[in-house]
Amino acid sequence: MSKQRKILIGMAGGVVWSVLLIWIGSTMVSVPTMMRQLVQPFYALGPGIALVAIIGTIATRRFLTPDLIDGETPPPGSRTEIDLRVLRNTVEQAVVALCIWPAISILLYTDGPGVVLALTAGFPAARLVFWYGYHKSPPLRAFGFAATAYPTVLALLWALLLRVF
Repeated sequence: MSKQRKILIGMAGGVVWSVLLIWIGSTMVSVPTMMRQLVQPFYALGPGIALVAIIGTIATRRFLTPDLIDGETPPPGSRTEIDLRVLRNTVEQAVVALCIWPAISILLYTDGPGVVLALTAGFPAARLVFWYGYHKSPPLRAFGFAATAYPTVLALLWALLLRVF
């Protein structure tokens, strides 16, 4: 099987993950109206957990590697350099999510907070698969990327379609 086909399978898995997260959030996670304002600050928790894990790992690697302890650029392809790529992509994904999730929460009047809480719970799990995949397997990396990006995009499209139609 070609690498592209394996990656396509990972991406398709990301679509399935996305639909499951949105379904779980809209049907199983209920947030009473009076608690919505209290829940919104927790939307950033998932991306925050993922960032802390990656930053902590990079900091530990730098501390334990004499050639990197002063902030030097890690060698291309090294574990630390790959972790820096994962960190950069995770920051990008977190910014997109944190710009869009509040709108999803508002657009999906009754289900929005539950959907976003499901997205924030799924974010660190998807990032962990992406991170592992970056080190071990391109198809896992594709799944992890898709499982992070697609839920936000699909939830936004769903919310917009519900408001327009």
